[in-house]
Formats: sequence, C-alpha cells, structure tokens
Amino acid sequence: MQEQKINALWTHLHWLSVLAQQGSYTAAAARLGVSKAAMSQRIAELERAAKVTLVQRTTRSLRLTEAGQKLVDDTRAAFEQIEQSFAQVRDLAEQPSGLVRMTAPVALARQQLVPLLAEFLKDFPDVRLELDLSDRLSALATEGFDLAIRHTARPPDTHVAWALCATESVLVATRAYLRRRGEPQTPADLQAHNCLHYPRSQDTPAWTFEARQGPAGHDRVTVPVTGNFAANNSEALREAALMGAGIALMPDFSAQSALRQGKLVRVLPDWKPVGAFAETIYAIRPYAPHVPRAVAALVDHLRKGLALGFKEGV
Repeated sequence: MQEQKINALWTHLHWLSVLAQQGSYTAAAARLGVSKAAMSQRIAELERAAKVTLVQRTTRSLRLTEAGQKLVDDTRAAFEQIEQSFAQVRDLAEQPSGLVRMTAPVALARQQLVPLLAEFLKDFPDVRLELDLSDRLSALATEGFDLAIRHTARPPDTHVAWALCATESVLVATRAYLRRRGEPQTPADLQAHNCLHYPRSQDTPAWTFEARQGPAGHDRVTVPVTGNFAANNSEALREAALMGAGIALMPDFSAQSALRQGKLVRVLPDWKPVGAFAETIYAIRPYAPHVPRAVAALVDHLRKGLALGFKEGV
C-alpha cells in the first residue's frame, strides 16, 4: 500500500521540480499546460503525503523550504534522464514531432524568421512552434525555452551554439535626405548630420569605422554622433530613416528589403561599421546529451534559409 501511494506521487514530484525551476505557480502551470488551481492542489497533496511544508508562499513570491529543495535536488537528475530517454524514443519516429519553444529578437524574427518558420511547419506538420519575440536575453533553462536565436559575438560557454549566418552593420539613409543635407565622404562628416542611433548607455553615442581597403584594424576611426532620435529596436530606426529623418546605423537584416527596393541607400560604403552589432547570428540551446530531432531539423532549416536569402544583394 505504501509503495502504491509513493508511485502515485511521481507526477507530483515532477510538478514540484517545474515549480522550483519556474519560480511561480502561474509560470509553472503554463509550462505544464495545466491550471494554476491544479498546480496548487498537486503541491498541497504532496505536502500532505510528505507531512512537511515544501513551499513557502507569500503574496509576492514563493520559495522552497529545505525539505522541498532537497526533494528537487535529489530527483532532478532522474527526471532529466526520463525526459532525455523519452525524447530519444520519440525521435525514432520518421518525422520530427512535438513542441519547440523558441525565443528570438523582435526585428530579426519579424523580418527573417517568421517566413522560414512557416515553411518549416509545412514540411514538418507534426511539430508545434511557440515563438517568443523579445529583445530581452532570456534564461533558457529557467524559462523553459528549447532554442534561442541570438545576434551575439560570444554565445555562452554553458550552452550549445550553432552559427546560422554572418551579418554586418550598415549605415543607411534615403536619397532625398542625402540630397538635402549632403552625402558624407568620411566618418568625420557624420558630425554634421542627424544620426539615428541605438542607445547603449548614457554616454555620448559614438560610431566606429574601419576602412574596407587594407588589413583589419587599418584606419580605424571613432566619431561622436548626435541626433534627435534613438531607439532600441532596429525596425524603428529603419522606419525613421525611411521618413528621411537622418542617417541610421542598423543590422543588415533590418535594412535588407529597403535596400533591395532602393528606398534606402548605403552611406560611406568604403567604410565598415564595427562594434555596433554582432557579426554572427546563432541558434543556442541549453546543453543536453541529446538534441531532439525537431530542434535539430529546425536549426538546419534556419541555417539553409538564412544562407539563401539573407543578404540584400546590392
């Protein structure tokens, strides 16, 4: 009888581990696909069976008691092994399947990823995608994401990272703006222009350039810039530039379509902006011995799609 009671609590223990990982009943319930009331009831049942408080609740937060943390710590490896084993068995199926939760920057996702994801779902109808559009750097394991797309120079050492494609920063403006204000011939000329920039700190913004002719680092110059508009989103900078507001510095994926259509043109094409944005886009996931087939297929699809259609071709 005692063994039967313990066996009936396996799912309760798993839910406790998810609660510890997510940090709230609401987030844990969403991760498990259950109601908050069901989540609370399972934890209460587990506490009654254990005859000890496992979770201390306040109006604003919760934390595990010493007993609750011990249960989570002692069972974590077992649940991780069960999850990996099930994923391996599921991947024996012909087609990738299951839910993939991924997060990606807003501009990159809207302009480049969503069309590729739609194609992927046509090819793999048994896969379900849940996409979180956010420029915030999420803690993948804690927030339950299987994959993150990151525009970064240095992916975290604790994660697995696949390089999807190279990218670069571009300086752009409309022809009308350049006719009205004059076209810069050197980086120093930017000081006489309205520069639309991505705010990095409270310091005076500055842009750094390298001459495209010569070795890396040759003729590197940094110029302070000023402008009446700054935004922490490259789509917003692009739209302001399209309205003729000034010269904008942004990742090439944000300018791609406007450059192809001739609505924007490159400024200072003989100079390469450096240090403003990373030069590689990565797919990143928490380390695990086994990569689900759906995740591997998605990474492969994104790599091929971005390689084929990423550059603006001008």
